[in-house]
Amino acid sequence: MVTPEDILRYWLDDVGPRGWYGGGADLDTEIREKFQETWLEAMEGACGLWLTYPAGTLAYIILTDQFPRNMFRDQGRAFASDKSARAASKIAITRDWDLKIKEPARSFFYLPLVHSENLIDQDRAVRLICTRMPDTGDGNLLHAKAHREVIRQFGRFPNRNAALGRPSTAPEQAYLDAGGYMTTVQMIEARETAA
Repeated sequence: MVTPEDILRYWLDDVGPRGWYGGGADLDTEIREKFQETWLEAMEGACGLWLTYPAGTLAYIILTDQFPRNMFRDQGRAFASDKSARAASKIAITRDWDLKIKEPARSFFYLPLVHSENLIDQDRAVRLICTRMPDTGDGNLLHAKAHREVIRQFGRFPNRNAALGRPSTAPEQAYLDAGGYMTTVQMIEARETAA
């Protein structure tokens, strides 16, 4: 049985900040082999006791928000547990449990909101990162703003359309063809540099 401590040790210590966003096939395979069974159990309602304390909730959020993006890259299943992760995140933030976890691990409490296709969640994510995360230069705020900009523009993330079997609108396809998300990041960087 995988424990919250197993997940935190693996993700925060073994993989660490350098590996969190770099990904790659080897990491995806490793996460799938180590944690897919636990993710399936969580999808069936297990792991509820994890949600009774800050570190357990952090592990639950990593399991349901971050790991599926690795385990099921480019598949609709990558987003299957987003709702559970978002609910856990919102409860933890309301209880100020995020503030009991040091940076940079604290950012994982906010990622379910950054990954949401809801503008209210996006606004909240940017606000939380501004107020509850120091400006460490790690790009969290920039990427939260970029995600929010995409939702403002399209109401959803066009880069998910293929995985979810959603047809892209003409503006979404033009956006994807022009570089998609990274063009949004570059636009925000340029705008903030000029300000």
